[in-house]
Amino acid sequence: MLETLIQFDRVVFFFINTTLANPVTDFIMPIITNDWGLRILYALAMFTILVVGNARLRWMVLFSVIALLMTDQIAAGYLKPLIGRIRPCHALMDINLLIGCGGGHSMPSAHSANAFGQALLFFFHYRKAGWYLYTYAALIALSRVFVGVHYPGDILVGAILGSAIGVIVAVGYGAFDKAIGKSSGRDSALT
Repeated sequence: MLETLIQFDRVVFFFINTTLANPVTDFIMPIITNDWGLRILYALAMFTILVVGNARLRWMVLFSVIALLMTDQIAAGYLKPLIGRIRPCHALMDINLLIGCGGGHSMPSAHSANAFGQALLFFFHYRKAGWYLYTYAALIALSRVFVGVHYPGDILVGAILGSAIGVIVAVGYGAFDKAIGKSSGRDSALT
């Protein structure tokens, strides 16, 4: 059974990475998945929330950072070494490798976990923003296969992990928001 799943994962990887590859995706996907681009975009989004957001949204920045630290550390610091899956760019021949392969392991995708953790956290409390973040999270996750550094199973497990952590942190934020609302006498009903 496990060998069948691994083989299916490879087939889907090659379909996305080589069959669907074209000049447009070869140009766009490395930009979408770029670590520094993602960090700068995240920092700008959090800074914007701090500057123009209301008090409730400003507190969300703290919970966003908590979610990001949890998804990244659990995925990259704990699960990747534990699972030890070799990246497709180290294990397979004739792939469309668009960025450096990296020396780390593949399962789960920390990019996917981070993006879906943020998407779910914000969706849970700010539905309109959540839909945009889910779309962006899906693009980030898919980009990891297009650039050749993750299998589809890696991004799926990352998305599940990130979503679970997003729910946990969202529930924590909800409890915090309710407690702050009671202590300040405001209505803390979430939108």
